[in-house]
Amino acid sequence: MKTKLALYGGEATITNIPPPYSPLGAEECQAVQKVMESGVLSQYLGCWHEDFYGGPQVQAFEKEAADYFQVKHAVTVNSWTSGLIAAVGAIGTEPGDEIIVSPWTMCASATAILHWNAIPVFADIEPDTFNICPKSVENSITEHTKAILAIDIFGHSANMKALRDIATKYNLKLISDSAQAPGAMADNRFAGTLADIGGFSLNYHKHIHTGEGGIIVTDNDEYAERLQLIRNHAEAVVKEKGVTNLSNMLGYNFRLGELECAIGREQLKKLPYLVKQRQKLASQLKEQLSGLPGLKLPLTRDNYDHAYYVFPLVLDIKRLGVTRARICSALEAEGIQGIGQGYINLHLLPMYQEKIAYGSHGFPWNADFCKRDVDYTKGICPVAEELQDNSFIYLAMCMFDYEIEDMMNIAAAFKKVWNNLEALK
Repeated sequence: MKTKLALYGGEATITNIPPPYSPLGAEECQAVQKVMESGVLSQYLGCWHEDFYGGPQVQAFEKEAADYFQVKHAVTVNSWTSGLIAAVGAIGTEPGDEIIVSPWTMCASATAILHWNAIPVFADIEPDTFNICPKSVENSITEHTKAILAIDIFGHSANMKALRDIATKYNLKLISDSAQAPGAMADNRFAGTLADIGGFSLNYHKHIHTGEGGIIVTDNDEYAERLQLIRNHAEAVVKEKGVTNLSNMLGYNFRLGELECAIGREQLKKLPYLVKQRQKLASQLKEQLSGLPGLKLPLTRDNYDHAYYVFPLVLDIKRLGVTRARICSALEAEGIQGIGQGYINLHLLPMYQEKIAYGSHGFPWNADFCKRDVDYTKGICPVAEELQDNSFIYLAMCMFDYEIEDMMNIAAAFKKVWNNLEALK
């Protein structure tokens, strides 16, 4: 039975807004209190000293993270942006090198490349997982390509086996940005651990968080050392530490403090439960939305799972006969919070369209080490562009503390809108 859409004055399907998502609890408060009572909020020294690696909470969190993600090394940083910058520097990136990256990602994935005066090259994405497309990656490789930076977007890992095969074939490095996918699995390993360097965000709207922060993971001893150096004033440390490879030994204060790491230790214990809960919610929503015409539900590749930072959906606009904007307006009027339209296409941002980053004269694109055509025109990533312009919508699973009842209500709102598509036309 059709009921009048809230957009046209009918009663909204959802009247209760769920509380904001927060994985923090009493455990984190107690951990912070202990650090406060110790008086040690940071124990880093920016020189070669036993405190170069930070204080007890930092080192304990890194060991626990390495054990959890089953890697040799975990390096904490004050943000995942810092982690990406450190990762791109650690692999020995040279000015003018090209690194292939997805246009569908937070801007830092690409600006971390520019940070080292290297050049982002954007490859298209897969239409079903929204991750970087291996075929497009291989077609984008040139004599200048240094690495592939894959993003595990929305909580689903990129096709790391295919990307690893490409990296091996062309002698490239492989970095994984798994900011949105902590705890997700891919081929029986944790997302983020299948690359030369990977890692996760601890920003406040992720699965677990420390307010701001990040964890870099690697099995490579040399990369781990270089990550630690870039994190903590490398240029002041290398001589006494005996480091002879000075490439990219420009150090920063990318250090995560004792308070944040104490919180992170408690948060890490909760990650398995939090990911399973979100998967349970998403499974319920998928079941309820299954069968709605013109609505493509999220795909999970065989032997992978999905952490559902975002619940992604694609509309068949031609079949529905209604614009995305109109459908989203109707869903929002029914009381659904956190509905988004499109995502992003980094290559169309002003910085890339104008090729202006450092200063105002086109550096690094116009530098002697990069005098070649790098194409950022609309049309180079047709799948990403069509999704952004017309058909992609999502539910921000990270925003609210959802329960099964909320998923049922959201599904009811979708069904009501779909039952009234003619009215929306």
